[in-house]
Amino acid sequence: MTYSDVIILRLTQLCEERKITINKLATLSGITQSTVENIMSGKTKNPKLKTLHKLALGLGMTVSELLDFAEMNDTIFEDE
Repeated sequence: MTYSDVIILRLTQLCEERKITINKLATLSGITQSTVENIMSGKTKNPKLKTLHKLALGLGMTVSELLDFAEMNDTIFEDE
């Protein structure tokens, strides 16, 4: 699993839990829909911390909370 895959998994799970669409997440985060779509499609392989921070705020959490989940903590990432 790549870093990009793990971020996609996490954002998908959080959106499902909160019953929001990816487009709604973009609106809540103040990020363009194309930026979020690029992350979710894997086109953006390594989202900037600033972007992750905005996504976390849009989800009502900190960056630490956003990135603190099993797949992120248990995966050894190869260089992409």
